[in-house]
Amino acid sequence: MNLRFVETFLWIVRLGSFSAAAEKLNTTQAAISNRIATLERELGVQLFDRDMRTVKLTPVGQQAVSKAELIVKAVSEFREAIVDPTTLKGSVSIGTIDSIVHSFLPRFVERVQERYPEIAIDLNVDTSLNIAREIIERKIDLALIMGPALDHGLVNIEIGIYSCVWVASPKYGLAGKALTLGDLTRYPLFAFSKGSVPNHGLLQQFREVGLEPPPISNSNSLATIMRLAKDGLGIAPLPRVILGEYLETGVLEILDVTPAFHPLTFHAVYADHPDSPLPSIIAQMAAEVSLSMADA
Repeated sequence: MNLRFVETFLWIVRLGSFSAAAEKLNTTQAAISNRIATLERELGVQLFDRDMRTVKLTPVGQQAVSKAELIVKAVSEFREAIVDPTTLKGSVSIGTIDSIVHSFLPRFVERVQERYPEIAIDLNVDTSLNIAREIIERKIDLALIMGPALDHGLVNIEIGIYSCVWVASPKYGLAGKALTLGDLTRYPLFAFSKGSVPNHGLLQQFREVGLEPPPISNSNSLATIMRLAKDGLGIAPLPRVILGEYLETGVLEILDVTPAFHPLTFHAVYADHPDSPLPSIIAQMAAEVSLSMADA
């Protein structure tokens, strides 16, 4: 029995169509159909019911999924245990967010390069909502986001909780003063992108103290928010871990605001594919690096 045909069977099940599996495996739909037809002949069973629009597992095909996963997982574990990691080749597609880019991503990429020098990283930076959508649709191998992302077959690992602080330029003269959210409404505010978890949390904090949320300028780029705050154009809540240089040079100051801005929880999310152990291994590496830097 050809292991590649068994893997093809599993990809069709995961992605829902022969065409999607062909795209994932960089081959033609005809080649995928031929692999499955050959596998069915060898087994003497029909794995899929096919019509013009859909592909559905037969009862026998449904029973075969768990057995196929065990076979592929065993082969992958054998390969992982025996093969020198420095000889592994290929690429891993990772989706992440600005908060992680400016915190632990450089150290994480360095760790991956040291462990797997022949593995290339395809990196996409977007909002958590968009990256979560990509991992749910299996368009990427690993998501590093403010999660979790919930879908059948996805594994979520909490990789760190990072505290946030309100910061402002010294020109405002607010450092060392006891401030409330009501005090902040007198100044321009910058915060995370609309629809994001921290943006919802900020609006909720204002409502919990009986205030209508003030106008807030939003951006999905923390670099942009930091630059605008540094230039004295507004006050912003930001993860403490990314502010080192700004605080050391004094261009931004931490404000004493009650209530404090809630911390941000990050997750590594990957699909539990028994034939693809690398995303899970790299997710654990991300957790190790992130947790070493987390401050809350």
